[in-house]
Amino acid sequence: MARRSAKKELPASTQVVDATPAIVSLRGLRRAEAQCTRCPLYRLATQVVPGQGRASAQLMLVGEQPGDSEDKSGKPFVGPAGRILDRALKDAQIARGDVYVTNAVKHFKYEMRGKRRLHKRPNAHEIERCKLWLDREINIVKPAIVVALGATAARSLLGRAVTISSARQTGNALTGGTRVLVTIHPSFLLRLRDAADKEREYQAFIADLRRAQQLCKGI
Repeated sequence: MARRSAKKELPASTQVVDATPAIVSLRGLRRAEAQCTRCPLYRLATQVVPGQGRASAQLMLVGEQPGDSEDKSGKPFVGPAGRILDRALKDAQIARGDVYVTNAVKHFKYEMRGKRRLHKRPNAHEIERCKLWLDREINIVKPAIVVALGATAARSLLGRAVTISSARQTGNALTGGTRVLVTIHPSFLLRLRDAADKEREYQAFIADLRRAQQLCKGI
C-alpha cells in the first residue's frame, strides 16, 4: 500500500499570514483602516482618511494621499485639489455623488516648514503597505472603471512605476479584469503658472474623465 505523503509545511518565518479579519463592507473597512499601523505614517497624521462615495459606484477615482485639509476633516479631496476635481467632474457632467473617491495611501505624509505642513510624496514601501486597503476597497465597490489620478495611484494599482504620458495612452487592467485609466492628479494643475498650459491640461483632464464615464456606460 502506498504511503500517504505528508503535507509540507513552510517554516513559520516564511508563512504569510493576513491577520486582518474578513471585510465585506465599507463601514468595516473604515474601522479596520482606522486601526492600521502597517507603516509609520499613522503616527503623525491626525486620522486615517478612508474613501468616500457610493458602495455600488461604477467609477472609482484613486488619488495619491490625503492633504492637510483632508487630514483635518477625515474626508478625501476637500482641499484645493478637491475643488479642481469637483469643477472638472461638473464640466465632464459627472455627479461626484455617483463616483467613489479614495487614495492609494490613507494617511497624510508631510514635512514641517515653519508652522505649515507641506505634502511629501509617499515612498514605495508606504504605497505597498497601504495596497491592502485599496485592493479591499476595489473588491467591495467592484467598479467597472478605476481612474488613477497621478503617478502614485498608477504605481499602486498597476504594481509598477509608470509615466503619465505613456500610461495615459494605453489600456490597463487589474487581475480581476477591472479597467484602469491613468490621468493627471488635479494638484498638477495647481502647479502650472502659464494660463494656456493650465487650460490645455484642464481640458485634457476633463476629456479623460468623460472617457472613463463613457466606458462605464458601455460595460
